[in-house]
Amino acid sequence: MKIDTLTHSIGEWLRGTGPESDIVMSSRVRLARNVANYPFVSRASEQDRLEVEKMLRDRIATVPVGRALEYIDVGHLQEVDRQLLVERQLISREHAEAQGARGVAIDVMEQVSLMINEEDHLRIQCMHSGLDLLGAWEQIKVVDDQIEKIVPYAFHPRFGYLTACPTNVGTGIRVSVMLHLPGLVITRQIDKVFRSLHKISLAVRGLYGEGSQAMGDFYQISNQTTLGRTEEELVQQVGDVVPVIIDYERRAREFLVRETQQNVHDQVSRAYGILRTAQTISAEETMQLLSRVRMGVLLGLIGDVKIADINALLVRTQPAHLQKLRGVELDTNDRNIERARYLRQYFEEGDAGNRSSVN
Repeated sequence: MKIDTLTHSIGEWLRGTGPESDIVMSSRVRLARNVANYPFVSRASEQDRLEVEKMLRDRIATVPVGRALEYIDVGHLQEVDRQLLVERQLISREHAEAQGARGVAIDVMEQVSLMINEEDHLRIQCMHSGLDLLGAWEQIKVVDDQIEKIVPYAFHPRFGYLTACPTNVGTGIRVSVMLHLPGLVITRQIDKVFRSLHKISLAVRGLYGEGSQAMGDFYQISNQTTLGRTEEELVQQVGDVVPVIIDYERRAREFLVRETQQNVHDQVSRAYGILRTAQTISAEETMQLLSRVRMGVLLGLIGDVKIADINALLVRTQPAHLQKLRGVELDTNDRNIERARYLRQYFEEGDAGNRSSVN
């Protein structure tokens, strides 16, 4: 798979077509697996990593799911290309910044990605649009079963799947959803919601997962531990909580429209105006303004913008995507100028009535 192909396409999870996609951007299930009789990646020699990478790459290519994936040698990519994969949620920041033999296999819809030699030898990920944890779980079970038939996983009869991080031991599963919660942020209820989630052992992270900050009112919610519970129980735990958060967010948005309509309309209008006219703009400010516009579209305050296009702009205005679209490396100041130009061009095309879909 050529990186340029990813630059000019949009994955299924960004299309905004799944259930509850006005609030739930995506649902993701990830499995951590290691190959038996090899040290964990953090303790492995370069030769160990080479052997694991080659073995997994060759064997996965022989099963049905593997034949539907395209492999990218992450270790030989330029920094901007690795960062693009991070911005697309196809690899982690740790995988991008690591050293040595490593890769990722991706399907054309960007639902399935297999990271080789990240924190664990193999990280299997399935990501769907909207609230579709069961769909992602059913898909990843098939992928995992096919691979386990040909790859000897490190497994203990008492502890389950053995992983580099103790919190993943057992099932090795991480179930997460990415939520857009501007209503709860504006009404200052977000901290109360997060405290409640922590009490039931759910973690709250930023847009790019562990260690990342929340930008544009986007948050990832996931299970924290896996030992002692089945995969189905953990999927259900997250799946049961998300509808409650969705309900809180919808009520917050309804309150904003009902009680502070002029204020929220002003926030949305200002965000829309800045995006359409700015001459220079940072990635962080863009995320925040697009968040407000996205909410405005869903509240009916803006009528000529598609949610799928806003979702795509959230990714394509990130640093690596901008540089790939421009075809040249840019420093921070030049990226801010190019980002503003890209946004103006998008909205000008819309005003002219000939906006093509961002996908």
